[in-house]
Amino acid sequence: MYKVVIIDDEPIIVEGLKKTVNWGNFQCVVAGVAFSGEEGITLIRNEKPDIIFTDIQMPRLDGLTMIAAIKSEFPNAQVAILTGYRDFDYAQKAIRLGVARFLLKPSKMDELMEALGVMTKKLAELESDILEESKNNLLSSKEKDENPTIGGASGSKTEDTQTLSGEELMDSTASSFIVKNAVAYIEENYKEKLKLSDVADQVYVSQWHLSKLLNRYLGQNFSEILNGVRINKAKELLKDPALRIGDIADEVGFLDMAHFSRVFKKQVGISANEYRNQM
Repeated sequence: MYKVVIIDDEPIIVEGLKKTVNWGNFQCVVAGVAFSGEEGITLIRNEKPDIIFTDIQMPRLDGLTMIAAIKSEFPNAQVAILTGYRDFDYAQKAIRLGVARFLLKPSKMDELMEALGVMTKKLAELESDILEESKNNLLSSKEKDENPTIGGASGSKTEDTQTLSGEELMDSTASSFIVKNAVAYIEENYKEKLKLSDVADQVYVSQWHLSKLLNRYLGQNFSEILNGVRINKAKELLKDPALRIGDIADEVGFLDMAHFSRVFKKQVGISANEYRNQM
């Protein structure tokens, strides 16, 4: 059975979907419902559903960022948007992030059935692909055991010529969208006592997942990115000779001068005072 979650801040829509759709016909079961974006993300992490029906216009929610977070953290999850937001450009962006269906409220039953059919078919295809890949890996391992030269120096590296599948491309698009938003939030809030958890909350992913994405796309961890932003801002402020270096350190978010000095010299190669003199 495929697990379904429904997220909408209108209880009548949630209950209507839950009770009127014959989920069993599509080998589905409603695993849970939520009435806000925050509740929805928590529900998704707990239940790890196969199918998600969600609104994108809820209080304190950035709909596209939430969709990107879902597709980045759970790339195989099938997402259908239910919304009254009639904006073609917005719909196109959602589809690029990996949304299976964009349904306008009020949705007709045949539209919901069609969406469910598409999503369950896609899930079945993914299951088949995973099974086939497992079989191929087993065969490949057996062949390598029987012939050690396969995959060695004389073997061909087929991985280098493989192209990304549509699902992998959407996962990549969603993940890069998350990284872009995370960096933008850091750049806007670098003066604060910022933690990885603060940024993760803003982009609707777990700390672990955000840390993985930052390393994958930027080759840096959270502290390195935050310190990089702070040092770049400090370098701009050092152009003003009227500003004391201690005040600059405080202005860009460092708690003490010693920490600022260590980080500045590590990143720039010289002390803040030497940098100012060069300027």
